[in-house]
Amino acid sequence: MKTTGAAVELHWFRSSYSGGAGGECVEVAACPQAIHVRDSKDIARRGISVDEVAWKAFVGFAVR
Repeated sequence: MKTTGAAVELHWFRSSYSGGAGGECVEVAACPQAIHVRDSKDIARRGISVDEVAWKAFVGFAVR
């Protein structure tokens, strides 16, 4: 993450399972206050932000 004054530049990561042919995929950016999630096909669309506890619960559920 790069900070410039009050602005924060997020570094987005896409799943390695995401191919170049489209499909359903998300991008994730982590910062100290939240985990940000957005649709990789429509990055201009507003995403969601969740706290670390909620993200860990979601990932744990998805793994099971």
